Amino acid sequence: MKPSPVGYSRPQSVAEGLQALADLGERGKVLAGGQSLVPLMSLRLARPEHLVDINRLAELSYISVSDGQVSVGALTRHSALLASAEAASAQPLLAQALRWVAHPAIRNRGTVVGSIVHADPAGEMPAVLALLGGTVRVASADGERLVPAGEFFLGPLESAVQPGELAVEARFPVLPPASGTGFAEVSRRRGDYALCGVAAMVSLAGDGTVAEARASYLSVAPAPLVLDLTDAIAGQRADPAAAYTAARQLAAHQVDPDGDIHATAAYRRQLAGVLTERALREAAAGAAARSEGGAG
Repeated sequence: MKPSPVGYSRPQSVAEGLQALADLGERGKVLAGGQSLVPLMSLRLARPEHLVDINRLAELSYISVSDGQVSVGALTRHSALLASAEAASAQPLLAQALRWVAHPAIRNRGTVVGSIVHADPAGEMPAVLALLGGTVRVASADGERLVPAGEFFLGPLESAVQPGELAVEARFPVLPPASGTGFAEVSRRRGDYALCGVAAMVSLAGDGTVAEARASYLSVAPAPLVLDLTDAIAGQRADPAAAYTAARQLAAHQVDPDGDIHATAAYRRQLAGVLTERALREAAAGAAARSEGGAG
């Protein structure tokens, strides 16, 4: 199929783009990487009347690490963030998750903020933002606002960005000392949307036992699902295999996925448990390494 006829404009400044979005209201849609929007338009599942192409707004293409945050501009491509050693050092989960995003060709064009705004429950970056408690900076012709991750994802393919607004930046907190992150997912083919995925973060106490453990889930709920698994493994040493059995069981019990043509609900629930253990193991190993090395 082909997209419906659509208007098009390419602003030369952020202010011009925000004014165009304000004038268009619900009729306008932002075009950045286009890796989600264009296929939906081709299938006529999305029918915007007008596209506002922000690809000439070079000031929105940046990665910055300061004030305890990794800030990512609206035009930063997945591949650019994946290649950033500074970002990976400050918050390793970014690189751990981005490796699983689609294929290199898509990562070279798709944008991190665009993926977050798309709010696909099978998307890696929404789950990362949710787990870390990040924020999205949203701008309009009337000003700006910061939206916490817990208020940003409203449902499948639905975010808190309103007509006339542009998500200009995503902010990811840097990894605290004595903490580590892990990421695991399963898909039918590498690069496909995940049947289930898990992002995890573990923090250790001074004696090397687990002080906190949390995980965020892909493809098991209408929006990224964050579970606090601390009670299951708090006080356990970070390395023994038995330490994560309770967390695995807790995760499998708490998720409530739907089945579809790709996987049954029971299979997704089983995956949630298995991948929770994998991601927590990786996170705990990272936390131990950082603790021993005095990283922070």
